[in-house]
Amino acid sequence: MPPSATSKNATALAAVSLSALMFGLEISSVPVILPTLETLLRADFKDLQWIMNAYTIACTTVLMAAGTLADRCGRRRMLLISLLLFGATSLICGLAREAPLLIVARFAQGMSAGAMLICQTAVLSHQFRPGPERSKAFAVWGIVFGIGLGFGPIIGGAIVALSNWQWVFLVHAPLSLLTMALAVAGIVESRDTQAQRLDLPGILTLSLSVLGLTYYITQGPELGYASPAAIGIVAVTLASFVAFLVIERVTPHPMFDFSVFKSREFSGAMIGSVGMNFSFWPLMIYLPIYFQGALGYDAVATGLALLAYTLPTLVVPPLAERLALRYRPGLIIPAGLFAIGLGFLAMRYGSAVEHPSWLSMLPGALLAGFGLGLTNTPVTNTATGAVSSDRAGMASGIDMSARLITLAINIALMGFILLAGIASYLRQVLPASVGASGVQAMAQRIAAGQSGTLPGGAMDAISQAALVQGFGWVLLFGGLGACVLAVLSLLVFGPGKRVCLAAAEPVP
Repeated sequence: MPPSATSKNATALAAVSLSALMFGLEISSVPVILPTLETLLRADFKDLQWIMNAYTIACTTVLMAAGTLADRCGRRRMLLISLLLFGATSLICGLAREAPLLIVARFAQGMSAGAMLICQTAVLSHQFRPGPERSKAFAVWGIVFGIGLGFGPIIGGAIVALSNWQWVFLVHAPLSLLTMALAVAGIVESRDTQAQRLDLPGILTLSLSVLGLTYYITQGPELGYASPAAIGIVAVTLASFVAFLVIERVTPHPMFDFSVFKSREFSGAMIGSVGMNFSFWPLMIYLPIYFQGALGYDAVATGLALLAYTLPTLVVPPLAERLALRYRPGLIIPAGLFAIGLGFLAMRYGSAVEHPSWLSMLPGALLAGFGLGLTNTPVTNTATGAVSSDRAGMASGIDMSARLITLAINIALMGFILLAGIASYLRQVLPASVGASGVQAMAQRIAAGQSGTLPGGAMDAISQAALVQGFGWVLLFGGLGACVLAVLSLLVFGPGKRVCLAAAEPVP
């Protein structure tokens, strides 16, 4: 007897939700193991940044292209291909024994993850009928996605404690096979016969400009910001971005239709999207370094401490949707960004007290997580609701691209600020004989979570104090930036009307 439509839909939802769980875990579980990777793979601070950034940049690279290909070639087929590649690249990540190989594998994993992410919403939109059925499906998918993001730190810490870091990646190989089996059994193939052509020039120029800017920020201290190589990178980055803007204006099938920014609601939502990834998600990379390097926590304790930061993002969104309907997103989104900013400033205070601990960080972490939960779904709901239904996919693509691009750039920026803060402290307490290059090398080791690496041996207190100062600079940057973007978002929204909200994805 053939399976009923209800059972096929349940199986399809299980497949899509499991793929969302894997995507979320690869964002939030990996930061906890970065100090472990630094030790076992002999990775330096820049390697740790690129292990995370390779994934996010690669997601951005394929996001819009994968959506177009899925429409033209079949959403189920594209999801199956992306799952197969995600499992294979996760296997390579887990088997890597050197940081450069892991970075390359993470880039490939990110490309498959980006394709997997864009297919999830397309499959759900086609598989489930509009109305309550589709809303329930998106709600289940969003909850599972949130579980992956919220519980990723403790899952990553537990894996390291019970086994080894490789299984943070290796676990996705069998999970991908299981998800593929569910997808084959439950997902109905669908295509869009009117799908537009692939905007390959736009994809390439945007990806090159993001990669160039990230590379300049990350490698600038080593290259020299005014060196010919660095200036060349800046020139290529600017030329690529200008070319992207020109291409999107003249191509008949642009990846980004910038006319949507004429809408106050859409533009205000995009500032909210940028604001979240300006501060909240990039700090996920550096919080484990602080907990382990400055407070001496192990991986499990670090994962537990991070729950205060991530769990509010899972439980607050239903409240955020009700508040947005009652008071309009133009107030709720800026309020969420402002809460993130205040949370960062509270964490800065908590990290600098005489005896810091997870308790001194708790109020700020909870407030920042509450702000993220308050902002996340209204941003995407408002962006897609501010345009006509035939442009909702493009609006969602711009939203996700804005999130991932901002995340990649600010992972690099926060790393630069962390190093600058550590180096500033070291220059104040170390003798001049150490020299600028010596201070920079020490700063990189401390930023990577090492202690006791300074001259003289008994310097753990200095390295810890330097890390605390650098971390404080990062929190000040994120806090003030989020508050400024909150004000800008409020001004852009203006006194506009309420926007009709629909179910949306809690992506980072």
